[in-house]
Amino acid sequence: MRRLRTSATFAALLVCSPIAARADVVLDWNAIAVSTLVSQGQGAFAQARFLAITQLAVFEAVNAITGDYQPYLGTVAAPVGASVDAAAVTAAYKVLKNYFPLAPSLDPAYAASLAAIPNGSAKVGGIATGQSAAAQMIALRLNDGSSPAQFYLPASSDPGVWQVTPSCPPAGGVNFQWQNVRPFGVPSVPNSQAWIGPFAPGPPPALTSNRYAKDYDEVKTVGNLSSDLTERPQDRADVARFYAGSSPSFVFNLAARQVAAAESSSLSKNARAFALLNMASNDSFVVSFWTKYHYKLWRPETAIREGDLDGNPKTDADLTFVPYILTPCFPSYPSNHGSGSNSAAEILRRVYGAGGHDITMANPAVPGLTFHYTRFKQITDDISDARVFGGIHFRFDQDAGADMGRDVATFIYKHNLRRAKHSEADDEGDNDEERSNSSHDRH
Repeated sequence: MRRLRTSATFAALLVCSPIAARADVVLDWNAIAVSTLVSQGQGAFAQARFLAITQLAVFEAVNAITGDYQPYLGTVAAPVGASVDAAAVTAAYKVLKNYFPLAPSLDPAYAASLAAIPNGSAKVGGIATGQSAAAQMIALRLNDGSSPAQFYLPASSDPGVWQVTPSCPPAGGVNFQWQNVRPFGVPSVPNSQAWIGPFAPGPPPALTSNRYAKDYDEVKTVGNLSSDLTERPQDRADVARFYAGSSPSFVFNLAARQVAAAESSSLSKNARAFALLNMASNDSFVVSFWTKYHYKLWRPETAIREGDLDGNPKTDADLTFVPYILTPCFPSYPSNHGSGSNSAAEILRRVYGAGGHDITMANPAVPGLTFHYTRFKQITDDISDARVFGGIHFRFDQDAGADMGRDVATFIYKHNLRRAKHSEADDEGDNDEERSNSSHDRH
């Protein structure tokens, strides 16, 4: 995501969200969190991690007061009568302030949020609850594998093997460490990647297969910088550019805010939904990066320029191929945007229903483009097209990422933050037979 440097752009990003409608403080501070991460130059994967921490702190603070759902930590205590609003805004503020102490908008936003809450013991108790939830979530995520940065240089130049592309630094493939990030919603053994196995897709199609040739030909035709409007219609060019500049976190937190505000969902339900959404996106990225660096499949721009070397008579090389958008610096299979987006969409489908929504998608970082959707799948379908018509992914990358993202989200939804037995929380529209109440060792 391109860094937004001006306060005017920051303000515009907030206007794109339901924060202006003052639906509830969970939605308000989710918009503030996303805007803070963008303004502080955080990339898609860091955004997912920081949002998971923030939204889990908010959930834990709210839930310590309401008791509607099973807790994530289970160690946050709330005074009787504590304000859920004060707890939620304090939890979000304290997490963001910890990681981004110089972000200029956090202090005034926090002051404004607290000023809207009546003074008294409830407010004091809520602030204390939020502080406790934030501190415990921050402590939990220390040394979680997200840093220091690690890189990968290919050891082979054989056909099919990923090679550095123009976006790469001299050190090689980026985010090599992300496959080791400790998950939020899936149980894991310390220093072990064994949890990834049930979710990771199998290998990509063989270079000599018909599926590979079919998807190779598609991206070669529609994803070249020189593709004309017959091959890449203007609407597909628009989605390619929009979703190149809009991370899964930006897209689906924006969508969730609009849907939650329209449905007037309770603050407690929204706190849970945003926690699950961002847990799922983060954990999907972890599986996706493990898979990428396990199979190390080349990107289309390398594959198409070397198409005469792959052993498939149906793939003709094009030495002039340049992708319509810039190729990210890591292997191709599966698509990160496909995995992170479909995991988020699956959570939202389960919480708010698949369709019948009114979602407007816009991003100040990609001016002049606005999209309207009524179903979450319409968004993920556009994202799949965006990466292929952008020339940076094969269609099978998108399909594998989508399947994997949904699988991760399904597990997280069924095993985390389940409704408490005594709860009268909003009906979640959940028809799943499995309602596991298992807790996981998150350390």
